[in-house]
Amino acid sequence: MAQNVPEFRFGDDALRLRQVVYEYWCTHGRGPNLRAVHAATGLSRERIVAAYQELELGIMCTVHPHTQNANLLKAPPFSSYPTQAELHVDGRFHSWAGCAMESLAACMMPPFAGKEVRVESYCACCLAPVHVITKDGETLAHEPGSLLVHVSTSPREWNLPDIVAMCDSMNFVLDETHAGRYDAVLGRRGVRFTMEQARRFVTPTGKARMWQYDRAPDYIRPEKIIAGIRALGVDTTAWET
Repeated sequence: MAQNVPEFRFGDDALRLRQVVYEYWCTHGRGPNLRAVHAATGLSRERIVAAYQELELGIMCTVHPHTQNANLLKAPPFSSYPTQAELHVDGRFHSWAGCAMESLAACMMPPFAGKEVRVESYCACCLAPVHVITKDGETLAHEPGSLLVHVSTSPREWNLPDIVAMCDSMNFVLDETHAGRYDAVLGRRGVRFTMEQARRFVTPTGKARMWQYDRAPDYIRPEKIIAGIRALGVDTTAWET
């Protein structure tokens, strides 16, 4: 997929598939395979694959490009494979979040309304544990109090060719000192979000998922995204030099 995709509208198959994926993942803690999607929608293999391609163009999912069974890697806020952020609901492991940012958005989905969604994660620098409690779009608590979200890639690099590397670049760090150490590990300076800035960044998307059945595609417009992040009070100097 790419950046600056011309605006388009999802077709009926894509809208139905997206809803099924969200419902299935929220219920089971994992994404559906082709058979589960077919059972829920009645769509043929060909129509399911085409709908996934449409959703991927609109940044709703990532499907492994070299699989015959449209193996679903990501459907934000969820990931099919282990990431830095575990989501716990009702006192037990539920699923993997796509990244530190998405872990803060999961609690905004309708099936989790009124529930605490606990994020168990670690510092990208030193692997020390971190804990975050979220509920209904709010971050209730996080340990340590100095916790930051470190974003090591610029929006100019996002979704090239998909969201896998983009998501992998959004990680928790204990504090500014650890953010600097992680910069050294990567050989590049990342942008730091406070926990409140991170929550505000993901809120528009988080509060649209599942609430708006006909929600439009997302688009990567790098300069617009950077301007929006800067408006949150985030220092984006690292993306401008």
